[in-house]
Amino acid sequence: MREIKYGMVGGDLNAFIGKVHRGAIAFDPKTKLVAGCFSKDHEKNHATGFMMDVPPDRCYETYKEMAQKESERKDKIDFVVIVTPNISHYEIVMEFLDKGFNVVCEKPLCSTVEQALAIQKKAEQKGVLFAVAYAYSGHAMVKHAKQLFDEGKLGKIININAEYPQEWLIDELAGTESKTAKFSGWRADPKVSGVSNCVGDIGSHIEHTIHYVTGLRIKRVSARTDYFDHDLDLNANMLIEFSNGSSGMFWSSQVAIGHTNGLRIRIYGTLGSLEWYVEAPEDLKFTPRGEAPRKLYRGAGYVKGRAAEFSRIPAGHMEGHYEAFANLYVCYLAALRKKLDGKKPSKDDLDFPSLADGVEGVKFIHAVIKSGKNDSAWTTP
Repeated sequence: MREIKYGMVGGDLNAFIGKVHRGAIAFDPKTKLVAGCFSKDHEKNHATGFMMDVPPDRCYETYKEMAQKESERKDKIDFVVIVTPNISHYEIVMEFLDKGFNVVCEKPLCSTVEQALAIQKKAEQKGVLFAVAYAYSGHAMVKHAKQLFDEGKLGKIININAEYPQEWLIDELAGTESKTAKFSGWRADPKVSGVSNCVGDIGSHIEHTIHYVTGLRIKRVSARTDYFDHDLDLNANMLIEFSNGSSGMFWSSQVAIGHTNGLRIRIYGTLGSLEWYVEAPEDLKFTPRGEAPRKLYRGAGYVKGRAAEFSRIPAGHMEGHYEAFANLYVCYLAALRKKLDGKKPSKDDLDFPSLADGVEGVKFIHAVIKSGKNDSAWTTP
């Protein structure tokens, strides 16, 4: 098996998501972090490089320097991971695409629909392999949900209800000393986060997870977005019409007391229903029409196909966030190895969130925000 070399932009030692990506990639023993520009801060950048055993001459001061100098090396990186704040994604992505690098980018892909389309055009021109880190689709039981849908066990989808509540910004409304966890405070700053906070951060995960399981895209959305005297949205309620004519409701919130990371999807069809909850990711509730509800467990013998392939340890031994990210990279790295060897990736190899998914995510975010600012008018992504 070919060793894969990668670089990272962003993700210094104190950055949550950088650690997650590095940990997930490390599940593949034939990958190595060899280059990076981990922070604009010189000391943080080089401290991170030192801790990650990145050679000093490949710990770059700027992403532009990194893209240029890596492109000139015979042993250049095979792909780059971009884990910087939202507003910077476009310029960094385009810099590495210009040099022909394969890319994994954190979500949302970028700040505007125009930027997303430009990235898509450039990536197609360069023929690169591009993934967007909607990692919840990497959970084994989300893959099993997709399998049940693909097998026709749900019948025709008639309604979808999904939510993603968190509480971590509730103290922003109280004006008192914070008692809740405060991660990535930049998300509430439009100069760094872009047009949206709540919908861009977690609402976009709802959209992608539902699309991954059902294949449905959003035809139009009517949204109420709540700002509570802040610059960006902190709560959003969304009525959805899907591409097959069915309807649904999404709710995302960062001011919902009692919820830490509550992504939950409920999918209802003419033959059955599914329910999955990220805080209990090992379980999938499946209810066939006219029968008792069933709780299916990751790693059990009756879980076959892709879900079984992506279960790493026996049932009852908990898998979670790192494993979901790792499963994204299992597919991406398999496709990348084939690409580098001049082979065509299989459908299973390409079972990761694509650039097209990233583009649709940006369209969804902007449609929700536009609808919310236009008295909840129905808006097409």
